[in-house]
Amino acid sequence: MKPTTDRMLIRIKDMYKYILENGTVTTQDLVDEFGITPRTIQRDLNVLAFNELVTSPVRGKWTTTEKKVKMTS
Repeated sequence: MKPTTDRMLIRIKDMYKYILENGTVTTQDLVDEFGITPRTIQRDLNVLAFNELVTSPVRGKWTTTEKKVKMTS
């Protein structure tokens, strides 16, 4: 895999763990935590939502779903 793909996958995994640990978070919380643009955050959230790992109960807020996830290091 390309280094950029590796970075993206690691960032998405870290983002999922952050949402899981903090419950419902805002898009701005994620921007502040990860120091990347809102557009990049939105793209990453779209990947997580497509895989049914996160959901947006209210516009701009995100939480994890009940889908079981096997975490590896």
